[in-house]
Amino acid sequence: MKFSGLQKVSLIDYPNKVASVLFTPGCNLRCPFCHNWRIAVDPKPPFLQEAVALRILESRKKYVDAVVVTGGEPTMHKELPKFLAKLKKRGFQVKLDTNGFYPEVLEECLGYVDYVALDVKTSPEKYKLLGAKSTSGLLRTVEMLKTGKVAYEFRTTVVPEFITVEDVNKICELTKGAKTHALQQFVPQDTLEKRFEGLKPYAPEVIKEFAGTMKSYAENVILRI
Repeated sequence: MKFSGLQKVSLIDYPNKVASVLFTPGCNLRCPFCHNWRIAVDPKPPFLQEAVALRILESRKKYVDAVVVTGGEPTMHKELPKFLAKLKKRGFQVKLDTNGFYPEVLEECLGYVDYVALDVKTSPEKYKLLGAKSTSGLLRTVEMLKTGKVAYEFRTTVVPEFITVEDVNKICELTKGAKTHALQQFVPQDTLEKRFEGLKPYAPEVIKEFAGTMKSYAENVILRI
């Protein structure tokens, strides 16, 4: 595999762990509010090769507990399961971030990950606004995680226009029975579509109201606001 970057230390990407973060290039979606749009839309070299990434991670094992693989969209890369197996072989805890559109690849990965974060970006009907032709893969991923044994969270960044009261209700129906659902504040900075940089985020009180709705559907609702 190749990577668009490596963040040596993160205290926020893996719950309760010190982690290094690897970013994979490319994404199948075009979310207008994306902050990682440079590597998602038009990734450019120099890329970090797998062997070099593994060497760096090995050298930092005394500082970090875990590795987070994020993107872009990691599961676009069919070689991902083999890479995650190498991380586990080296003794790392592994977290995978995904948008859920490649359930076949994700299924292969589940034996090598300790935690999965699935982005539920909006209601199924609005995914076409993000460039998706179908949400069938996402729906399969949601059920796979809900019925599987790997620890996971669904997470939703609360972007006005894409998350309304109606969208929250539809997301709740989609993820009903989830162990954990996290709501994250939208930060209007450096977005793919520049008009989203002028979009006023919801007040925390509004997000708390959304969380109140979700508490009837998920065992645990987390606020990151």
